[in-house]
Amino acid sequence: MEKIENSDFKHIGTKLLNWYKQNARDLPFRQTKDPYKIWICEIVFQQTRINQGLNHYNNFIKRFPDVKTLANAEEDEVLLYWKGLGYYSRAINIHKAAQQIMNDYQGTFPSDYDEILKLKGVGKYTAAAVSSICFNGKMPAVDGNFYRVLSRIFADDFDSSNSRAFNYFSELATLVLPENVGDFNQAMMDLGSEICKPRNPFCGECPLNEDCLAFSLNKISEFPVKTKTVKAEHLGLKYYFVHRNGQFLIQQRKDDFIWKKLFEFPHEISEELMPFIKSAKTVNHKLTHKNLSIEIFNVEVDSEIVWTDFIAENQYLITDFEGSHEKSFPKPLETYIQNYHTAYKIL
Repeated sequence: MEKIENSDFKHIGTKLLNWYKQNARDLPFRQTKDPYKIWICEIVFQQTRINQGLNHYNNFIKRFPDVKTLANAEEDEVLLYWKGLGYYSRAINIHKAAQQIMNDYQGTFPSDYDEILKLKGVGKYTAAAVSSICFNGKMPAVDGNFYRVLSRIFADDFDSSNSRAFNYFSELATLVLPENVGDFNQAMMDLGSEICKPRNPFCGECPLNEDCLAFSLNKISEFPVKTKTVKAEHLGLKYYFVHRNGQFLIQQRKDDFIWKKLFEFPHEISEELMPFIKSAKTVNHKLTHKNLSIEIFNVEVDSEIVWTDFIAENQYLITDFEGSHEKSFPKPLETYIQNYHTAYKIL
C-alpha cells in the first residue's frame, strides 16, 4: 500500500483521547508522573499482562521506591523481587540503569527522549512512553498495539515483521497524533489490550470503528500483515538434583545465555555420585524462540563422605527448601524444588 499523504486524520487521535478519559483503566501507575515508577511499569509490562504483573509491580516499588534504593541494592535481591516475571535480563538491566542514573545524571531521571534512550535496556518504545507521560514528550510509543490498531484503521498492508516496521508505523502514528501524546500512548495501550485485540476484537465497542477501513471492508482479521515468523530453536539441558537430608546443591548461572544470573542445579556429577541416581524426568518448557527439553536426575546421596567430598571438590552452594525462597530459579527448577519438598514432607 502506498504511504498515506493526507494528514486530515487528527480527529482520530481526539476521538481516542475522549474515549480514554471515560474508559481508562484504574491502574496504580496512572496516578503518578514519577518517571522512575513509569519506567519500572513499562519494563514490567513489556512481556507481562497487567493482571498477571500488577502484584509484582507493587511489591517491586514497595521494596525499591526510588532510583537510589534500586541502585544501591544487591543484584541478587533485585532478581528475587523480579521472581515470577521471567525475562530476568530486564531486572539486570534496570539495576544497571538505576546505577547509570545515579552516576551520570546525579540521581535525577533524565527528561529528554535521547537521554532516556541511553539507559541500559531502554528501547525506543520505553523512552517514548516515559518522556511523553512524564515530560510532555511528543514521540509515539510504538509497539504491537500501534501496529495492530493503525494497520486496521488504514487497512495498511505494510509487513509488521519488516525491519522497517517501527519507523513506518511511527510515521503513520503522526497522522493521528494529538497534542497530548502521553495520554494518547496510554490510550493506544488500553485500546489494543481491551478492544482491538489480535483475535476476536470487540469492534462494536471500538471508539474508532467509524474511521476503521479494515472494519468497513470486513477485513479486520487480515491486519496486521506479518509474513515472517521466528522459528523456535530446540535446546536440551541436563541437571542433577543432588540432595541429602533436605539439603541440595545449587550454583549461579552466568549472564551470557538464558536465565541470566539465576540459580540452578549442577550440570554434571562425579563418577562417585552415579550410583546414587534414583530417577530421572524430562520437563518441557517454552521460552521466546526456544523450546527446552530439560532432563533432571534425582541424586539422593546417603553417604556423608561422598557428599562432603563432592562439595569440597566443587564450588556449589548448599541450600534447603526455605533457603531456596531467597534465590531466583528458572520456573521449571522452581517447580521441581516445590515438588521435591512436597514429597520429602510426606516421607
